Amino acid sequence: MIDFNKDYILENDKIILRPLTVNDYKYLLPFSINEPDIWKFNTFGADGKDNLKNYIDNALTSREKQRDYVFIVIDKLQNKVVGSTRFYLINQQTKTMELGYTWYGKEYQGTYVNKNSKYLLLELAFERLGYERVAFKANIKNERSIHAMKNIGCIEEGVLRNFSLDAIGNRIDMIVLSILKEEWFNFVKFHLQNKINHSLFS
Repeated sequence: MIDFNKDYILENDKIILRPLTVNDYKYLLPFSINEPDIWKFNTFGADGKDNLKNYIDNALTSREKQRDYVFIVIDKLQNKVVGSTRFYLINQQTKTMELGYTWYGKEYQGTYVNKNSKYLLLELAFERLGYERVAFKANIKNERSIHAMKNIGCIEEGVLRNFSLDAIGNRIDMIVLSILKEEWFNFVKFHLQNKINHSLFS
């Protein structure tokens, strides 16, 4: 089970994932100011100074209340913060959680960053923490995100109609995907390892 009082540091040869802190404001600010499109598919984004402050404050409060566990993503090859991701809707009794609120700067989208990050997070969830199911959601219009989820081995479950809001308040449908623990050990882990090992850019 996840220990909200513990600082999980995940690392391989390309990526470091570490818990978000209030000091990360300065590293995330350039994305908030210069790349507002990152958050266009969902509400509660971090575009602009005030929204970024609220985003960080809410993320840290959610960890204190044992709801979310938020990570900063660092590209080791460039020694630079490139985005954020989190575990959320964490249920310690049923051993289920969701992985999402993931974003990267445009320069890092479609590169090795996402697959390496997801590998480290799924390895933590299934192998170290003992969770049984990790789910993912995305705006049905966010084709890039859906493709990335399926590309790492997520199984599509269905669509939640009229489920949430986009950045300007329009109602949206959300697609739901997931990976089960046995799927991770049976094929997803090795599938993802192969993709990481055989592609410089993904």
